[in-house]
Amino acid sequence: MKRRSSPELDAVGPSSRKVSFGRPAPTNTGSSSPTRTSSQNPRALSTAAAAVSPHKPKLSLGSGLSYLSGGAQAGPSKSPRKFHSTSAMPPIGDDVKPEVQQLIASNAVVVFSKTTCPFCTKAKDLLKSLSVKFEAVEVDKTEKGPKYQTALLELSGQKTVPNIFIHGQHIGGCDDLMSAHCSGQLTEMIQNKAALVKYDYDLAVIGGGSGGLAAAKEAAALGKKVTLFDFVKPSPPGTTWGLGGTCVNVGCIPKKLMHRASILGEDLHDAREFGWEVPEKVNHNWQKMREAVQDHIGSMNWGYRVQLRDKKVSYVNAYAQLVDPHTIKATKKNKQEVTVTFDKAIIATGERPRYPDIPGAKEYCITSDDLFSLPYCPGKTLCVGASYVSLECAGFLAGVGLDTTVMVRSILLRGFDQQCAEMIGSYMSKHNVKFVRGAVPTKIEQIEEGSPGRYRVTARTTDGQEIVEEYNTILLAIGRDPCTKGIGLENAGVQLHDKTQRVLVDETEATNVPSVYAIGDIGEGRPELTPVAIQAGKLLSQRLFKNANGSLVDYRNIATTVFTPLEYGCIGYSEEAAIEQFGEENIEVYHSYFMPLEWTVPHKEENTCYAKLICNIADNERVIGFHVLGPNAGEITQGYAVAMRKGATKEDFDATIGIHPTCSETLTTLSVTKRSGASAEVTGC
Repeated sequence: MKRRSSPELDAVGPSSRKVSFGRPAPTNTGSSSPTRTSSQNPRALSTAAAAVSPHKPKLSLGSGLSYLSGGAQAGPSKSPRKFHSTSAMPPIGDDVKPEVQQLIASNAVVVFSKTTCPFCTKAKDLLKSLSVKFEAVEVDKTEKGPKYQTALLELSGQKTVPNIFIHGQHIGGCDDLMSAHCSGQLTEMIQNKAALVKYDYDLAVIGGGSGGLAAAKEAAALGKKVTLFDFVKPSPPGTTWGLGGTCVNVGCIPKKLMHRASILGEDLHDAREFGWEVPEKVNHNWQKMREAVQDHIGSMNWGYRVQLRDKKVSYVNAYAQLVDPHTIKATKKNKQEVTVTFDKAIIATGERPRYPDIPGAKEYCITSDDLFSLPYCPGKTLCVGASYVSLECAGFLAGVGLDTTVMVRSILLRGFDQQCAEMIGSYMSKHNVKFVRGAVPTKIEQIEEGSPGRYRVTARTTDGQEIVEEYNTILLAIGRDPCTKGIGLENAGVQLHDKTQRVLVDETEATNVPSVYAIGDIGEGRPELTPVAIQAGKLLSQRLFKNANGSLVDYRNIATTVFTPLEYGCIGYSEEAAIEQFGEENIEVYHSYFMPLEWTVPHKEENTCYAKLICNIADNERVIGFHVLGPNAGEITQGYAVAMRKGATKEDFDATIGIHPTCSETLTTLSVTKRSGASAEVTGC
């Protein structure tokens, strides 16, 4: 059955057409005879219905349904139980149609019936025999019964009883129910809402980042009709970007490229020791780097649009909001509104940088949303925060020759291994990054306009001292907040965590609303990593549209890398978390410093790079924590992630023959334990 496209008709909760079971429906002359096809003028019907719900101009078929406990089920009963209930009608006014619509919308199966009608009894007995939970509304037991039947006539074209609705869809009377049962369609209709309700799309995705794109493309590859909404609200300085989300536009991709630019500067210095006649004075051109990075990002934006087009995903550049559990209203830049209905929705809106509540923060500061497309060299820069975003940005800014300071309230890289975090801080301090520890900014003032301008930062230390310094650019990196406000989650009834405002999801990425799912950074407790969102989106679409019992995301032992000047790769537990979880007596830590061969000729610092394995003694020394500091840490860590997922033990690492001479081989030769107290320092490579 196809859904009517008239926006006025969409205002009606239940459809005014019933399901056909292979035989032509008789026409209706408008009398109260037991015919079950609507004789109402659709526009007249919709106008009357719209008057009932003036605040909801468009309502999808079956939208807003709430299932009874246990849902609608079919099949043999495993234990005696009551299969239906009889409504005790609350007081209602003369216009009972809204009440009837609510009864239809709020029950998976509802039968408007009379206790004296044999056909009603027959229909209810059939549903009971199939163990189907249903709501029986006995219209002869309420003084409003005639008005209910009049409302039913207007809504469905049928005044007689039984008048049956399944998932908001009008089925008809007793004969229609029996026909559906005989044809084998009844059980499917009850169990599978999509078999009855026809939405505009099988899947709607809100958010065009890595996770949303992965989910949309996978669903489309499985033959589903998919739409994807993406819209970037400008940052306070006015920065926007194209399709692809944070990672592509203002995260992983530009960060890694600018990190590479800084590493190249260091390599130029080292090159002299390898015989290259490099001038002593080598300048960096911010604008050229920025243009090259933005050109690459632009090509990726276009590539994603092409992929969606090729997979026949409807891409809509508009700000989307949920209207109800099956409807989205989206507003384009030109204020044009688009409304669509969907069977399933995936929310993948990600996060945006947090601003502190201090004078001048939004007026004069930037965040990672703005840095990578900044049209001018930032000059002397203050990075506020101890997050990986702050340290990564500070690292490459210093690496390209800028005066860079990091202001830290407390510890570096909260949540990461603190020994490794402090080693990163120590290395950065020796490589042109200044740190102000135990302080937070309290006020930002503009001294001079310009590109860049000049600003005065007032900060206060934990012991109450005031610090005042001037900078050209202030980069805020104090954390990120989920984009869960203003997208209509409350309209659909989606529950959020009280404190974090992230979406509450289970292991299947499902929310408390059956039609709505959430993936990526906005999920409570989910790792804030691009590959995690991609995997979650892909597997979710497979479970929704291919195999309901398909694979779930394994959120354990996920590898990640912090691209600071001294790169840091890790998998699994930090040393602190392992001790807390398993007890210090059950933890063995194997560790060693190492010297990359390529560092020897330029005479770089010894005992700077570091590796350690954290093992659970009680579990055959299974490796539960992997940490490495050194060049190309990301490339090293990725390979070991497979071994960690397969439950590798210290013996497995020891039995693996390393590749010489590499940094990675250090992980196969660790023998010194922290418990022993022996030195982990080395000489030579």
